Amino acid sequence: MAATGKPPVIMVLGDSLSAEYGLRRGDGWVPLLEKRLAEQKIPATVINASISGDTTAGGRSRLPGLLTQHQPTHVVLELGANDALRGLSLTSTEDNLLQMTKAAQAAGAQVLIVGIQVPPNYGSDYTRRFEAIFPKVAGAAKTPVVPFLLKGVADGPDAAMLFQADRIHPTAAAQPRMLDNVWPPLRKLLPK
Repeated sequence: MAATGKPPVIMVLGDSLSAEYGLRRGDGWVPLLEKRLAEQKIPATVINASISGDTTAGGRSRLPGLLTQHQPTHVVLELGANDALRGLSLTSTEDNLLQMTKAAQAAGAQVLIVGIQVPPNYGSDYTRRFEAIFPKVAGAAKTPVVPFLLKGVADGPDAAMLFQADRIHPTAAAQPRMLDNVWPPLRKLLPK
């Protein structure tokens, strides 16, 4: 934990939304987080353990090794979008997120869960239930949540301009907004 006096180690465990898919290295919200921490003179190390295409099951299987290797004080969990795009079981997604959160907490890290919303391809019921997973897990684990990583990006008036040609992955111009969605709850977890 950060109480040891050591600078925070923030590990982001995510998918393509955090792994800079289709972007020039350094343009994603995670490298922008590093820059913001430096600008605000918050000594912290940021580890981006995100992999494009990763699911909550993939993250759950990778997490124990990452916790041992990096010993993070903070874990930002940004997984679930690929579960939804593949129509995977909502119960499994929820369980994976909860177990990852508990594992990170047991290793001494504070956790921030980053939620995502999906287009209604699988029907409004699936979409609504999927969206509810993130606050539900956060409540069960008593950890903060970002309800929607792409708030102001996917639901804004300039949404079409903020996505790459695949209409799934945000452009470099969208990354500061994504960081702005993550920053307030993450900053509250960091030492003053």
